[in-house]
Amino acid sequence: MTHLSAPPSAGSQPPGSPVPSPYVLSAFWFGTAFHWLVLLLILMPANVVHFVGDAHKGTYLGLLTGIGAIIALTLPPLIGAQSDRTGKRLPYIRLGVGVNLAGLVVMALAVTFLSGMGGFWVYVLGFLLVQFGNNYATAPYSALIPQLIRPEARGSYSGVMAMLQAAGQLLGAVSALVIGALHLPTLVSFVMVAAFLLVPALVTLRGVPASADHLEVTAAKAPAMSIRQLFAHQPFLWVFLTRVLFSLGQYSVQPFLQYYNKDVLRQVNPGDATSKMLACIIIGSIFSALIGGRISDRTGRKPVIYVAGGTMAVAAVLLLFAPSFAAALLLAGLFGLGFGAFTSVDWALGSDAMPSQSSYARDMGIWHVAFTAPQLSSAPQGALLDWGNARGGNFGYTLVFGIAAVFFILGVLLVRNVPEKVHPPKPAGV
Repeated sequence: MTHLSAPPSAGSQPPGSPVPSPYVLSAFWFGTAFHWLVLLLILMPANVVHFVGDAHKGTYLGLLTGIGAIIALTLPPLIGAQSDRTGKRLPYIRLGVGVNLAGLVVMALAVTFLSGMGGFWVYVLGFLLVQFGNNYATAPYSALIPQLIRPEARGSYSGVMAMLQAAGQLLGAVSALVIGALHLPTLVSFVMVAAFLLVPALVTLRGVPASADHLEVTAAKAPAMSIRQLFAHQPFLWVFLTRVLFSLGQYSVQPFLQYYNKDVLRQVNPGDATSKMLACIIIGSIFSALIGGRISDRTGRKPVIYVAGGTMAVAAVLLLFAPSFAAALLLAGLFGLGFGAFTSVDWALGSDAMPSQSSYARDMGIWHVAFTAPQLSSAPQGALLDWGNARGGNFGYTLVFGIAAVFFILGVLLVRNVPEKVHPPKPAGV
């Protein structure tokens, strides 16, 4: 595997330690992006209808997403802290991927052989295993960018990560279209999700240097902050709050796109329509992802966030007035341009805000909570969707899409408080 040589300022690694290429380091994120897109936006909405019917689909989909979010909220900081104490990263990623795959098996068997509420709760059990395994791996994995990559290169690495995330999502959307066109069994989709999670994970696991699992010496040089001190650290606090708001905007819309295509745009095959819309979002994000990350290394992260948040807010509102499916696809592409720009600096902004080298995994796990905790909003948002739609005129979609725009705008306003060019301290003696 080809590696770059790390300069002395690269994270907490010793001078001269090998650094994986951004594509190797981001491969796991590519597989994870494919995994979550197909699972959350294609399979789960359809599977929920299979178990509970149309009348309560929003409520039960929101409940399912919210239950999973509880694990995503609590697990990464705990496992991240344990990873920091042991000085290990890769064993946690391996175990997490294994549990994730087991959960996919349970979900696939439930939807293939069971029905009704009994089958739904078996499906929930499988989803909990998926959430547990994926989040078990996330915090140690998230620590690799601040640990291995020098601050002035993090924007480029974050841009590659965003581009591969978008590529994984695009491949997921196209694969869903193919499976739908061929009328393949749901079981085939779950097998495909598992394969696309496992193979990229192996690429990252083989490409990350063994020195990433030998961090005990560094821990003594930079004592970890308490969680209270971490949130008193202004760069981290504002980055955390900004990410919460952007994630709230995302989860106000994302889980319900398939229902939007059916109820508002009157698409005969809402699953295929959602895949096409997602493809437009992702193609737009690919264009802006690499450019945004590179620009942020030169100009700072905040200007990119301003443009990204404003673009996503406008697109979310205009989707309510889309006169046709073609117009909605154009707006989806516009949303993708903003989303790609945001994700291109997301990891860099979070990595820059990490104050202590000895707690990268714990702190990145806490930072990851800013993305996962807003999933809890899917339950009340789903209930709000059903309540609003019961009043006629697809009023529920006006509520949840309008709320999304408000969150994006608030994120843009708050990111102004993030200090620019904040980098973690260099290792002692460098």
